[in-house]
Amino acid sequence: MIYSIILTTYKTTKKNKTKWKIKIKKMNREKLLDLYNKYELTKDDVYKHQHYVIITRMGIEKIQAKEKINISYEVIKCETNFAVFKAIAFLNSKPSVLIETFGSALKGGSFKDGNCNTWYVAEMAEKRALSRAVLKLTGFYELGVFGEDESEDFKKVNKDKLINLNK
Repeated sequence: MIYSIILTTYKTTKKNKTKWKIKIKKMNREKLLDLYNKYELTKDDVYKHQHYVIITRMGIEKIQAKEKINISYEVIKCETNFAVFKAIAFLNSKPSVLIETFGSALKGGSFKDGNCNTWYVAEMAEKRALSRAVLKLTGFYELGVFGEDESEDFKKVNKDKLINLNK
């Protein structure tokens, strides 16, 4: 079963403070399946990781090519162990729909201090920004789908966890 988590806000009447309320909703499997088929993703492109569906780097590239997504980057910060890139992306078919999103990478002294295992922080920040831009433009993000480059925790552990949405 695939679920997405929806955060909604509500205000208390006493002190007018904003609090978060979490609702867990069954993901629209049909919409996800439509996207899966539209972009000709295979079981090698998509896998399940704990609570999320993850699309591999190869899957992201397939989606970008099929949709003809144009992406440009702006380097916000680039240091030896830290980088932030802004991706500005649009679909060739809808140039008026523009997405701006960020990717960052921090190489710490240990894995607990950072969010990537490599010294190639600029390249990792670029891949993360690209992944987010592609998934946002194509509707995957709204379904709770993430790219494997977005977090070291999302890396594929083994092929037994691969999922096939056509089942």
